[in-house]
Amino acid sequence: MNRIRTIFIKEVRQIRRDLLSLGLLIFVPAFLLLLYGYALSFDVKHLRVAVLDEDLSAESRFFQDNLFQNPYFERVGILAARSEIDDWLKRGRARIVLVIPRDFAERIACGKRAVVQALLDGSDATAANVAIGYLDALAEKTSSQLCRKDRMDKAVPPAGGTVKLEPRIWFNPDLQSAHFLIPGLMGMLLMISAVIAASLSIVREKERETIEQINLSAVRPFELILGKILPYLLICLVTTLTVLGVGWLVFGVAVRGSFFLLAVSILIFLFAALGMGLLISASTHSQQEAFQLAVVTTLLPSIILSGLIFPIAAMPRLIQGISLLVVPRYFVAAMRSIILKDASFSIVWPQLAAMIALGLAFNFLAMRLMAKNR
Repeated sequence: MNRIRTIFIKEVRQIRRDLLSLGLLIFVPAFLLLLYGYALSFDVKHLRVAVLDEDLSAESRFFQDNLFQNPYFERVGILAARSEIDDWLKRGRARIVLVIPRDFAERIACGKRAVVQALLDGSDATAANVAIGYLDALAEKTSSQLCRKDRMDKAVPPAGGTVKLEPRIWFNPDLQSAHFLIPGLMGMLLMISAVIAASLSIVREKERETIEQINLSAVRPFELILGKILPYLLICLVTTLTVLGVGWLVFGVAVRGSFFLLAVSILIFLFAALGMGLLISASTHSQQEAFQLAVVTTLLPSIILSGLIFPIAAMPRLIQGISLLVVPRYFVAAMRSIILKDASFSIVWPQLAAMIALGLAFNFLAMRLMAKNR
């Protein structure tokens, strides 16, 4: 019994010396439960909708009023011409564009069916599928309300309702899950492999006690950072080409946009991901600790907070704010835009700028830590 007590006391003292591991064991599970409990939701809310109302009648306004009196749709703009639709959907300013035709009120008054076009961004197949269901239900509800209005007294409403919704899917017409998931999965896989590989690089020197030799040499922190990053950058580029090749050959996901812009986006993403790995490596003392921290900070955030599966717009504001620090959030959006929408630099530059800012911050902090430990 005394021997067990002695070992117990010794282990407690060792745990007290390693506060980071203690924090990972006690506080991180509770924090992750709280974070992902709010973030995990298959509800699709606050879908951004732009409206092109070519009729400008009381009936078209009545239709819109009914549509936006719920948490599922959020009106983000009024379009003046059909030529604006492509730009709104490509930039992601709207997930749906509703086109109300010129004869909307006239057809309802004559007892004919009015067809409203719903143009949906199919790059997020899950949200598009759910949106079609919501829109169908709301169109049916609006039809019944229009039938009860006084203006319908003189006309017999058509069977099946006065308003028919005609959905058209852009960028992914068949709503194939592979086209939606492959660009996002590429971001998740690259993030995990890049951060874990880089996180073990410096801490490995610490464990082998070779970091002192490096510190005593003429190597500067930024030279050490570059020297550590470049080999993993090359490996991750090979991984990227492999993933793109498999996505194209097996799942038929072809790159519609510029290959140059795709390559630039991948390089910027890897710069940020490897910087995060180096920051973890510089702030930990063992490979085991670095590996645990790298997995916790990349695996679940890449799946849940990146928009890969769960729409960020449907999450609480606080969780949306936290997701701003998740690099794959920007990479997934940029990849879907370039691969599926043939987006140009003017469309994806906000995502690229965010990844550059995060990459600079991670690498700068890693250099500061390494300079401090010299």
